[in-house]
Amino acid sequence: MQDLSQSPTDRRFVQNPYRFYETARAAGPFFFWNDLGLPCTTSHAAVNAILRDRRFGREPPPTARQPPPEHLKAFQQVEDHSMLELEPPRHTRLRGLVLRAFTARRIAAMAPEIATLAHRLIDDLPDPETDLIPGFCQRLPITLIARLIGIPESLAPELLRWSSAMVAMYQTGRSRAVEERAATAAAIFTEFLNLHIKARRTRPADDLLTHLIAAESDGAKLSPDEVISTCILILNAGHEAAVHAIGNAVATLLTQATPPEALCTPNIARTVEELLRFNPPLHLFRRTAYANAEIMGQPIPQGATVGLLLAAANRDPGHWHRPHHFRWTRPEHAHLAFGAGIHFCLGAPLARLELATALPILFTRLPGLRLTRRPRYAATWHFRGLERLPVTR
Repeated sequence: MQDLSQSPTDRRFVQNPYRFYETARAAGPFFFWNDLGLPCTTSHAAVNAILRDRRFGREPPPTARQPPPEHLKAFQQVEDHSMLELEPPRHTRLRGLVLRAFTARRIAAMAPEIATLAHRLIDDLPDPETDLIPGFCQRLPITLIARLIGIPESLAPELLRWSSAMVAMYQTGRSRAVEERAATAAAIFTEFLNLHIKARRTRPADDLLTHLIAAESDGAKLSPDEVISTCILILNAGHEAAVHAIGNAVATLLTQATPPEALCTPNIARTVEELLRFNPPLHLFRRTAYANAEIMGQPIPQGATVGLLLAAANRDPGHWHRPHHFRWTRPEHAHLAFGAGIHFCLGAPLARLELATALPILFTRLPGLRLTRRPRYAATWHFRGLERLPVTR
């Protein structure tokens, strides 16, 4: 396994990490990323295999668990009940209960609401030049998630601040200040949701919070801590990943001179999948080996953590033809933007629906939409999204 160095906070890397991914790919299926201190893989086959292999998981093994430092206890309280961090049997039980509330039927019914909101946000855009990130890409998913959970839309700015503070914990090289902000946000968010849970127990509504409280399987229900962690997980993923997915998609469509027919009804689903493959919002998953394993000839000892480079896997030439080209006509082929296996993204149907509904509306309403400057990515590589998306119409 070859050792390679690349700072994940380097300005040039953040703007285009794919050059480094190709250097790493030339080293073989696995390489050791010195700056992260862990072996990583760019291989689609390896990433897909590890995500589906029950010898690997997200939850640290019991021997590796450490009590959190005092200043992170509020944040860890949320993490301890998050299905993103759990493995079977707790993960199985929790995901099963959540799916009883977060149904495909409920998500599909949101299409008219997404369309109405997209039109409203476009109406509110300043004319003629604007930054689409705060005006459209952020407001669309955060508003929808607030409505879905059952939180007043007027509180969306507060949700956005709490979510941003908590998600910063997953970035490389976090500071003590980042940790303290995340813990404070977790404590405030927990208290906020506790009040809403108490209100929903006496005044149920047709929202996700009510359905999570009522969800039951074989007599088992979600505990208050599990309801809170699930709502925070849905908000954080629905905000951070969805904002970047929309922003990255718009930037790709504009820079690749995509024809209007790519966003027409017969083609939009395929175009959305290619957008997610070509420029996904999430670039890194970590998995820990629970037993000695060998993947594509690489031995991985028990207890080792492996970095799975999802965006690199989505451009693996061994799996895709001309992977560095955006081709909206590309035949459908499973990508890894939403992960795979038992932790496959719960919000994938909503993310796909947001893109498939909002993008055609945006480009139909604003047929002259074009960039005024090169899109600039924020200095956060793990979640890769645009800092600004300056456009004119």
